[in-house]
Amino acid sequence: MTDAVSNLPYAEVIGDPIAHSKSPMIHRYWLQQAGIAADYRASHIRTEDLQSFFEQRRADPLWRGCNVTIPHKQAVMPFLDEIDPAAQRIGAVNTIVPRDGRLIGYNSDYAGFLEPLQPLLAQQHLFRMARIFGTGGAAKAVAIALHDQGFTCVIIARDLDKARALREAFEPDDRLVAPIDIFAEPTDFPFDDRQGILDVVVNTTSLGMKGQPPLQLDFSHIPPNAVIYDIVYAPLETPLLAEARARGLRTVDGLRMLVGQAAVAFEHFFGVPAPRGADDDLRRQLLA
Repeated sequence: MTDAVSNLPYAEVIGDPIAHSKSPMIHRYWLQQAGIAADYRASHIRTEDLQSFFEQRRADPLWRGCNVTIPHKQAVMPFLDEIDPAAQRIGAVNTIVPRDGRLIGYNSDYAGFLEPLQPLLAQQHLFRMARIFGTGGAAKAVAIALHDQGFTCVIIARDLDKARALREAFEPDDRLVAPIDIFAEPTDFPFDDRQGILDVVVNTTSLGMKGQPPLQLDFSHIPPNAVIYDIVYAPLETPLLAEARARGLRTVDGLRMLVGQAAVAFEHFFGVPAPRGADDDLRRQLLA
């Protein structure tokens, strides 16, 4: 299912499901702010329909590209003519752009994820530690981004083989994978005050998303003064973030990453930077 068709140049987001996506609202807002006569749509595309989708879009002169969401970030890769080296390293594509008859895949999750952390990353730390829940396409972007920023990354998952495979993408270490179940039970691990250490806990799974059960995490596993980052944005305040805020921990919600990665994609699609000056107003609209 696709939004109403117009005769304007357009980009879109594809996924299955897709009704929850806020990308059309973000891009349409920026198009209006920038005075660009174009559109941005949401298209419900199943995995078995990806080939016909790309065949149709290649022939459409109005098409400026698409964002890719669950579950297609890896499935779209065989249909592309070229994959940006950063996306190739991550092993997932979330932005596709037509260039001179070729489809080129990028990954904007890397930069979008790091954007709200930049004030902290600009500081000096004795040690940086990340606990990352999940092993999907977004988890790869998150893990590689944090690794590149000097974090020691623990990958937490139900399937330890997938966790090991994710770590092998940037630094193999079987000691830094852990089963997700143990984090649901209390621990008596004696955390120190962690002074000079930056701890980040990231949920990259769909747990906590509307219609999904919450991430089962006992906060005795969370170091003092950690940053809790949940990339889920529907709902904006997941049970994980609600508990973290109640405990006085710093939090980052999924909307921050969504807007950050959307800005990277917007410039790919429409050839100009996203008009970020009104982001606070955009955020209010997204939350309305």
